[in-house]
Amino acid sequence: MSEVYNSVYFVTGGGTGGHIYPALAVADELAAGGSKVYYVGNKRNMEFELAAKKGYKFLHVSIKGMPRGLNPKFFIWGIKLVKAILRSVRYLKKYKPDAVFATGGYVSAPMIFACIITKTPYMMHDCDAMPGLVTKKLSKRAKYVTLAFEKAKRYIPNKHTVVTGNPIRDDFATMTRPEAAANNGLNPNKLTLCIMGGSQGAKSINNTAIELLKEFVQERNIQVIFQTGKKNYDDVIERVRQIYPAFEQDKNLIIKPYFMDMISVLKASDIVVSRAGSLSISEICASGAAPVLIPYPYAAANHQRINAKYLLEMGACIYIEDKELDPNKLREAVVSLIENPVKMNYIKQNSSHLAKLDATKNIVELLQSIKK
Repeated sequence: MSEVYNSVYFVTGGGTGGHIYPALAVADELAAGGSKVYYVGNKRNMEFELAAKKGYKFLHVSIKGMPRGLNPKFFIWGIKLVKAILRSVRYLKKYKPDAVFATGGYVSAPMIFACIITKTPYMMHDCDAMPGLVTKKLSKRAKYVTLAFEKAKRYIPNKHTVVTGNPIRDDFATMTRPEAAANNGLNPNKLTLCIMGGSQGAKSINNTAIELLKEFVQERNIQVIFQTGKKNYDDVIERVRQIYPAFEQDKNLIIKPYFMDMISVLKASDIVVSRAGSLSISEICASGAAPVLIPYPYAAANHQRINAKYLLEMGACIYIEDKELDPNKLREAVVSLIENPVKMNYIKQNSSHLAKLDATKNIVELLQSIKK
């Protein structure tokens, strides 16, 4: 006997976590409400593995990012885009979704074009303070466009634009600090610093943090959670062992390549040193921590710098340029918060005020309102 669903939706977005995790948050909310959800993406990207873990039926489209300049690669890409659009049209005709939710980026472009061709209602979300090319070019015919940042509204040619914040997981609203600390074997009453560069790590952050770990955990007696990234973990451990041979016995220090439960890590932290991807920022703000942001200097369209400078304008972070990052600069930033609780609480409050814990619910309500 086949299952009966109240609605059918396509969710699309991929290539990076900033496109995938918001899409999955919306997919989870839709599925929890009794809807059938299909995830549309490239099976060669990380969205395939993540959507499969959630149990969503995956619809593959073969598409890569657009090459720069008019050259043979561009024309080959154009042919592949047309094929991906035609495949997306077939998906729409076969599964007949009530509406499509897209988080921008090149992975979602074929499905958006297919929606325009078939007159299927679609809605877009953009995570960054400076919206991506796909959002700016294809959002005009969207029923709604939702945004993470107020600043992004000026770039969107659609009057039905709503600033909702990024869709994030429900546990950010419900998990307490004692629970989060217990999940990581930490003392909830001791100041905690998280250092991370994303799931793949960040060499400049790693190399700088290595020089400061012993000082922070021994001399400052604070708890440090250090996510190195999978590719960099062995190198980091080797270098830490040279500087601080007894680190493995220190209960104040946790070093892992990647934390599956980042909600617990962030909710347990007072200060978070991080890159400035939009989703990372949204989750740090939702955790109530004070961010020290070091934007990745080669991010597309300078997105990370724009995101971080927006928080700086709001008094919600300390900002460090990657080219200026060294142990003295990072020490200065962290110590300025440790030794000045008033400053740390001011930044924490401002970052918390930027968090929109009901973003997923509000986005799903808008999406449900446009279904055909």
